[in-house]
Amino acid sequence: MSGETDLKTLLQSLHPVARDGDYVYALWPHGRPLEGGIEAAVREAEGLTVVLRRDEADALGLSYDFVASWITLQVHSALEAVGLTAAVSAALTHAGISCNVLAGFHHDHLLVPSADAGRAMDVLRLLGKGLVLRSERPEDRAEILELTAQAFSVSPVTGEPVDGVPIEAGLLRELFECPEYLPEFSIVAEMGGEIVGHAISTRGWIGDLELLGLGPIGVLPAFQKRGVGSALMRETTARATAAGEPGIALLGSPLYYMRFGYVPAASVGVQPPEAMWGDHFQLLTLPAWPDDVRGTFRYAGPFSGL
Repeated sequence: MSGETDLKTLLQSLHPVARDGDYVYALWPHGRPLEGGIEAAVREAEGLTVVLRRDEADALGLSYDFVASWITLQVHSALEAVGLTAAVSAALTHAGISCNVLAGFHHDHLLVPSADAGRAMDVLRLLGKGLVLRSERPEDRAEILELTAQAFSVSPVTGEPVDGVPIEAGLLRELFECPEYLPEFSIVAEMGGEIVGHAISTRGWIGDLELLGLGPIGVLPAFQKRGVGSALMRETTARATAAGEPGIALLGSPLYYMRFGYVPAASVGVQPPEAMWGDHFQLLTLPAWPDDVRGTFRYAGPFSGL
């Protein structure tokens, strides 16, 4: 059976599957007969590189540095297909995940750092939907502001159309320019070259403890309820965890955000800036969260003008 060459079809049919166990690259000792469960090999002028399971490498006494998870793209891609490797590599690069690609006759195989395997699978599933997550660039801002205005053209509080520019769009414009703006936490969701969603987190505090305040987060109406907002939430959490942030605070529906691990902030000793917010003010504690945190959360400056 001939392989698929159409890039759109390839991306929609990726079906990534992660193998069990860890894999490593090792340099095979010169002159030693091949043995063990070698999965792939590359002959170079400097020697023979082999890829095999980590436990096999340990049993054979081979040294290695890079420990990876092996992900197979189940789509049958033709060896002459153009663009698949670039699209996959770009999506993983935007997520900050390194990737080594092995092309087989039937499938492409990715070796990514074991610690990033779960995130890599999420990125690949989104790529199959045509969705790429990346950091915001200054030239994106006009499009992001228009997206936010459309996303909040109907009030999430009253359910009624908003007259004029929604306050979320005005807030976002100020957040882009404030001292508490953190470029690595301004994330866009892009589909087919169009920005369809955006989430921003800015610096916040509980006393002297620095953490993140998430919001606004917006998705174009035509793309709502299609997983874009969820993808932005997970990406924000992943970036915050990797950066050593202790937690993320937000104001929103407890029923919606509890699926991402958020709890009423008061339940962990953190009070909202406005007492009337009650359980709608929520917090996600991350691995760097210190013990015995108590106090009132303080958002970036532009929030005080709402």
